[in-house]
Amino acid sequence: MTAYAVAHMRDVTPGPWMTEYLEKIDASLAPFGGRFLVHGGEVDVVENDWSGHLIVIEFPDRQHVRDWYGSPAYQAILSLRTGNSNSDVIFVDGVEHPHKATDVLG
Repeated sequence: MTAYAVAHMRDVTPGPWMTEYLEKIDASLAPFGGRFLVHGGEVDVVENDWSGHLIVIEFPDRQHVRDWYGSPAYQAILSLRTGNSNSDVIFVDGVEHPHKATDVLG
């Protein structure tokens, strides 16, 4: 089942760290089938408050997400992000299609 790494990044400190992180993350994703679906960009806030940036990366399954996150290539650049921003990061499974809201009841 498709899985996602989702990050809510806030309080990003600009600098050369960002360039290095961005230059290296794509190569870290490739061996695990990861691809960006959402990478920052403008948001329309329709309820409550939102600050920061949303990042959504798709993977073939949750094991691929875990393997990517723990890989030497990603671990080598992780501190560039964590040392220069506040982020909440989660891994979550997608749903099988077709999916209805009531499927979670059963």
